[in-house]
Amino acid sequence: MTVLHCSAHAADLLALAARLPRTPREDLYGFFDAAHAAAAELPEPLAGALDAFRAGGSPDGYLLLRGLPVEEDGDLPPTPERTPAPADRPLLRLEAALAIVGRRLGLHTGYRELRSASVFQDVYPSPGAHHLSSETSETLLEFHTEMAYHVRQPNYVLLACSRADHERRAATLVASVRKALPLVPGDVRAHLFDRPVPCRVDVAFRGGVEVPGAVAGVKPLYGDPEDPFLGYDRELLAPRDPADAAALAVLSKALDEVREAVRLVPGDLLVVDNFRTTHARTPFTPRWDGRDRWLHRVYIRTDREGQLSGGERAGDVVDFVPRR
Repeated sequence: MTVLHCSAHAADLLALAARLPRTPREDLYGFFDAAHAAAAELPEPLAGALDAFRAGGSPDGYLLLRGLPVEEDGDLPPTPERTPAPADRPLLRLEAALAIVGRRLGLHTGYRELRSASVFQDVYPSPGAHHLSSETSETLLEFHTEMAYHVRQPNYVLLACSRADHERRAATLVASVRKALPLVPGDVRAHLFDRPVPCRVDVAFRGGVEVPGAVAGVKPLYGDPEDPFLGYDRELLAPRDPADAAALAVLSKALDEVREAVRLVPGDLLVVDNFRTTHARTPFTPRWDGRDRWLHRVYIRTDREGQLSGGERAGDVVDFVPRR
């Protein structure tokens, strides 16, 4: 497990957070500009760990920052019940961390069809949530590379925890292609490499159509044949060719065998390399008491794999463009 303990830097991190505007949603561009300046002053070894992760990733495919400043539970608002957050909601400590850490890595991005186009997203359980939604709680959220079907797929998914679930059962599962690949025979790798497989899209991107079919083409393995990127979604990939289905089953089994469980606790910030991993979340039981699990999520784009075309800013909201 790739863990960096940050509690020794709490005073420095709080000082950097204090330089950010208090109501981020009133001017996200200005807020992220301030976060960019703060990111340049992150203490070592935090800055070095983030720079190294951006440059080369890791075998695990994630970096867990543990012990970041977070409010006491009694000082937090109730866990949200709706999206988007109010524009005047004051900055939370882990939102400050997501802003500063994210700007060290790249550009925060919102997706117009997702979560009311929010750039800062609250992740919380919701009664009756669709099984493909992050708001589901009592069923397994299956392995998926976030928005693998989207041309502007984020490079990193950042999850920060203000509240854990009551029993602390929920785990984020991460499976890295770097660990799984040695378990995949060469002929299966060759079959899947650079081969678009039909893929459906998440509910938010369906334009109100319940089952729009496979509207995108996702390559399960692509990039450098010796160190490939991963595009995988257990629920949404819809191979029509039996050979594709068989090859994906082999890859799927390998990913299951190398998966790691990360149980997020308050003060944790998980950076997931969304080009080299697939992730999932195990079930938990909400109590609907205002103190259920509350994560904060942001998506970060970089200049890799066509995510950026020039002139983008942190805080941009982009439209859906399916991969072909």
